[in-house]
Amino acid sequence: MKKLIFAALCAALFVSGARCADIYIGVANGDDAGKIKLVIKPFDAEREGVAEDLSQAATFQDIVRADLLYSRYFAVPDVTVAEKSKKLPKILAAWKKTGAQYMVAGSASDLGNVWTFSGKVYDLASGEVVVEKYYKGDATSLRRAAHLFSDEVVWRITGKKGIAHSRLAFANSSTGQKEIYIVDYDGKGMLRLTNDASISLFPRWAPDGSKIFYTTYRYHNPDAFEIDLKERRIRPVSARQGLNIPGGVSPEGDKLLLTLSRSANPHIYEMDLASKEIKRLTTRSDSVDSSAAYSPDGKYITFVSDRSGNPQVYIMELATGKTQRLTRLNWCDTPRWSPSGEWITFAGRRDRKDDFDIFLVDITGSQLRQITHDAGSNEDPTWSPDGRFIGFTSTRNGTRQIYVMDADGSTPHLVADLPGNSFTPAWGP
Repeated sequence: MKKLIFAALCAALFVSGARCADIYIGVANGDDAGKIKLVIKPFDAEREGVAEDLSQAATFQDIVRADLLYSRYFAVPDVTVAEKSKKLPKILAAWKKTGAQYMVAGSASDLGNVWTFSGKVYDLASGEVVVEKYYKGDATSLRRAAHLFSDEVVWRITGKKGIAHSRLAFANSSTGQKEIYIVDYDGKGMLRLTNDASISLFPRWAPDGSKIFYTTYRYHNPDAFEIDLKERRIRPVSARQGLNIPGGVSPEGDKLLLTLSRSANPHIYEMDLASKEIKRLTTRSDSVDSSAAYSPDGKYITFVSDRSGNPQVYIMELATGKTQRLTRLNWCDTPRWSPSGEWITFAGRRDRKDDFDIFLVDITGSQLRQITHDAGSNEDPTWSPDGRFIGFTSTRNGTRQIYVMDADGSTPHLVADLPGNSFTPAWGP
């Protein structure tokens, strides 16, 4: 191989901890202008006066409130209302006086090995129920049920899909090796998926969230494996000699982009996941091509290539092979297409002496925006399913951890403060 693989790929694999449309404008939680006003009636115990049920109801209420606030669609004032009647029309009338448009109510029970939760949303103007859901499960599924309910509230009131039940997959080195984990979008419910006792990186989600593809050195070669989350099974996908690095999965879930080093330099291939047949997409023998991802419609891919000198972001039309260069920086890596198809986010640096930062470029290459500044090294960007947020890794607090920010770069926050270093996040559907 006459050239090194790009820094984000080489360093993460071979040197632990080293580096070899409209944009949504975020607003602070305190700025409620333009938001839908929604109030939360204290959730009830399913069995009146039972302490365990009251505690479970409070847990569900806290999760739902946090989700709705995070969505930025709602103003959720922390108010209480004296309910002088147990009759529903009078209860709704009392809460309507707060000036809210909607009211969320719920009840829960804790039966030891199982919980129940029912949630409703009322339109306070009409008194009609606009959301009504019932959930039942064990302790491991409690948070997911609350997130699903929150997203149902977002969908029914705004017509937009929520992200509360989405998760991030990533690699973390707290065991002394790099293993793959998933965590809820809010940093809770972390689960370790692999026990390879090796180097595992680059998780990539299937569009339906049922599978994660990743690279592992468990057999001393960087092979691509598949984690089936439903069947709880891990199996190889591509174990060719040399690099087997998964890129994006096609929107239909039937094809996988791979960086393979079957020839002198790594190139982009497309694999049919049913037949395991591969097709080479990038053909220049004098370049290193990597970090591929599909456009939302599956008609294009974005990738990084050093064919012009330093690694830059390109897009390719799959039907014709027509390729266009989008960037002209010192170094670019890990481009990812926005869910709307209008923007591509990537890690890059303007000058060799600079740290890496997160950028946006439109699909014509005419608009370039740097969205992180002067806060350590920032890499591996990944879009939230609704395109309003970007997850990424950053060294701003010393170790490499996963952060989330609004898609314009505002309000960055740590997802989870974990031991070790975290790498290559991928936001699931």
